[in-house]
Amino acid sequence: MITVTLDRPWLMARLPACWRVLSHAPYGAGYRLTDQVLWREVKNADLTPDFDVDDWFAAQMQRAPMAVGMMTSRDIGTWDQATATVDSITAQAVVTLGLSNAESVGRRLPWHSADYGTINLLVATDAPLTETAQLEALTIAVQARTAAVMALGLELDTGIATGTGTDCTALACPPGEGRYAGLHTAVGEAVGAAARAAVARAGADWKRWREAERAGR
Repeated sequence: MITVTLDRPWLMARLPACWRVLSHAPYGAGYRLTDQVLWREVKNADLTPDFDVDDWFAAQMQRAPMAVGMMTSRDIGTWDQATATVDSITAQAVVTLGLSNAESVGRRLPWHSADYGTINLLVATDAPLTETAQLEALTIAVQARTAAVMALGLELDTGIATGTGTDCTALACPPGEGRYAGLHTAVGEAVGAAARAAVARAGADWKRWREAERAGR
């Protein structure tokens, strides 16, 4: 369903058609009709407190001005994906994941300039949904992401990690009349299964990378 192309420092996810994407992405947030979602890899050293990231990223996104754009300091080549089908409804998730700036919800840690990570998650489903149902599906994707992160067992001073301070999630679907996308529905099950599996795999990969980094110091 999603075609993924890696062209460093970009990762492009192309949808089957011009679908409605709902996100809180740094570029193209809200509801947007598009067939592309882009990730841009950035370096921690570039993200200084005085760096005007909004203007810079808007200029970068002029390569695809109608797309939705997200940023990550994680190696863009570590992206992962998963697909789930329930009762003929399919969902596919694509994710890049770093947990260097992990947080436990409700208790934030002191910010440090070296601590960047981000979970950037796109979930697409072929189920045609209303805007309200799409919003519900987005909450399922976030719930699945959180469950997968918690299952990694990353302990912080504030509790178990539930995400990072800069996570972004996007939900894509064809506009339509489907009114429900909760946990009791096939749409919700497919979206949740795809998102949870993709984040779980990417999270396990990040943990292996972190352990290797520490062992090499």
